[in-house]
Amino acid sequence: MEKKVLVIEDDPDVADLVKIHLKELGFTFEHAANGVEGLNKALQNDYALVILDLVLPRLDGLEVCKRIREEKKSLPILMLTSKSDELDKVLGLELGADDYLTKPFSLRELMARVKALLRRVDAIKKEAAAAAPPEVEFEELRINFEKRKVTLAGKKIDLTAREFDLLALLATHPGRAYTRQELLDIVWGYHFDGYDHTVNSHINRLRSKIEKNPAHPKYIKTVWGVGYRFAEAEEL
Repeated sequence: MEKKVLVIEDDPDVADLVKIHLKELGFTFEHAANGVEGLNKALQNDYALVILDLVLPRLDGLEVCKRIREEKKSLPILMLTSKSDELDKVLGLELGADDYLTKPFSLRELMARVKALLRRVDAIKKEAAAAAPPEVEFEELRINFEKRKVTLAGKKIDLTAREFDLLALLATHPGRAYTRQELLDIVWGYHFDGYDHTVNSHINRLRSKIEKNPAHPKYIKTVWGVGYRFAEAEEL
C-alpha cells in the first residue's frame, strides 16, 4: 500500500524538490501552501506523515502542529524550520512534532529522516502489539494498548501521542527506572543532548492528568539522579 505524505510548505521550489524525492521513494504526495489549507487537509484526510514548515502564511506551523495533535494524536509530524532559535525547536517538540530539520538541509538528509521516522512508527506499533497485553489495570488506572485509551476511575483521560507512549512504556515495565535520555531515545526516537526538559514537561503533564495528587504521585515515580519509573504492584 502506498503511503501518502502531506507537505505544508509555502516555498514552491522546496515543495517541488521534496515532491520529486518522495515519489522516487514510492510515496504519494499532497501539498498545501499555507497553514489553514494544510491544517484542513491534515484533519480531513489520512496521511502516513506530515512535513510541516514552521513559518507559514495565514497560520504558523506551531499552531498547525498543536491543532493536528489535538485531533490526530499519533500522526507523525516532521517540522522544518529556517530559524536557529532553540526555543522554536523546543516548542515544536513540546507541541507534538516527532522530529525537525533546520533549513537549509540536504534532500538526502530529509529523505533519510522521513524513512527513519516511518520505520520507527511501524516498529513502535509492532513492539507494543507484541509486548503489551490488550489492556492493563492498576487500581483505578486502566490502559488499553490496542485502542490507545486511558481511563481513571472510569473517566476517559485525553493524552497526546507522546504522553500515551511514555505511559505505555513505563507501565509495561513497572519498577524499571529509565533515564531521561533513554526516554528521549525510545519514545521520541532521536539522540539529542540537552532536551531533558522535554521529558520533564511531558511527565509533569502526564502526572497532572492521571495522578490525584501530582505533587505526590502514585503511579509515575521520580528516581532521583536517574529519571522515572512506574510504581510496582506493592506500592499501589
